[in-house]
Amino acid sequence: MTKRMLIMVGCIVLLVILLAGGFALHIKKMMASMPKPTPSVVTAITAQKATWQPQLNSVGTLLAVHGVDLSSEISGLVREVKFKSGDDVEAGSVLVQLNADSDIAQLKALQTAVDLAATVLKRDQAQFAVQAISQAQLDNDKADLKNKTALVDQQAAIVAKKTIRAPFSGRLGISAINPGQYLNPGDKIVTLQAIDPIHIDFYLPQRQLGQVATGQTVNLTTDAFPNKVFHGTVTAINPKIDPTSRNVQVEATIANPDRQLLPGMFANVSVDAGHVESYLTLPQTVITFNPYGSTVFVIQKAQAKKDAKGVMQPAPANGLEAQQVLITTGETRGDQVAILSGIKEGQQIITSGQIKLKNGSPVVVDNTVQPTNDQNPTPQEH
Repeated sequence: MTKRMLIMVGCIVLLVILLAGGFALHIKKMMASMPKPTPSVVTAITAQKATWQPQLNSVGTLLAVHGVDLSSEISGLVREVKFKSGDDVEAGSVLVQLNADSDIAQLKALQTAVDLAATVLKRDQAQFAVQAISQAQLDNDKADLKNKTALVDQQAAIVAKKTIRAPFSGRLGISAINPGQYLNPGDKIVTLQAIDPIHIDFYLPQRQLGQVATGQTVNLTTDAFPNKVFHGTVTAINPKIDPTSRNVQVEATIANPDRQLLPGMFANVSVDAGHVESYLTLPQTVITFNPYGSTVFVIQKAQAKKDAKGVMQPAPANGLEAQQVLITTGETRGDQVAILSGIKEGQQIITSGQIKLKNGSPVVVDNTVQPTNDQNPTPQEH
């Protein structure tokens, strides 16, 4: 009985060994017959150093260097409007003439009284020389002349106010009056804005206060002219920090010879701060951000690998593969990011297609289409 059981157990063990061997042979054949992975198509860029100007970025509002809504100081009937809406005018140019006929007539009457008082004073001075009149009479004559001269000056000022002039050079807005209209004191006539150069006010956090100073270069962009950069300088820094936002107000002056920038516009501002640096730069799209750090895929020559049977196979001629490396990133500008460590200049960095890669994945480079890599990107419409 024991001998029979041993024979049965031996047969079962032999059967198991045969089945296991056949299954292992089948698996090896399947692995050997599996197609080799095809290379992934990717785009790549050569890591190169570029000059990097540290910048402070903000948004601001454009303001005229001088801007005012012109109005009349006194009332009167508009006799003549001597400007057109949108005109560029010089300081002192006549804009509006109010009816001043009665005021001019009054001025002439007062001037006549002054002439008479001067004649009386001259005659009394001659009489006083021969002691024909008293000193008191002579003093009254002098006081009378001064009083009437003051009245003439007052009336002349009223007449001058009937002529409204531009207080400074600039561009006029749209007229709010017409000839024949009666103006009351304070009624708006037209806006006058001096816009070349033009100011922009913006705010920076207090931690950046030590990086900004008067005279620094300012670059400005606005969505009204997306393909143009306007240049200027920092001209003033508010000596007081806003206690609510903890920001400091900064004013810059921007050249505006074509008068494209207008007061009230919203604009993006960047201030050149510090010395120009040199960094390796890459498009931001190449970086994969993970909890354990930022990584990129570097292209390198394919390495020899073991096959399914454990036999070392030589690398294919001119074969390329991807290798993931950790990097340290710095500041960003536009589409670009500064790389502080992790890669070297001249290395090929994969810029697209990296989502399907892992270490050792074979790749083929096709740079027909490249991702954007612009330090000053602008919106594109198609």
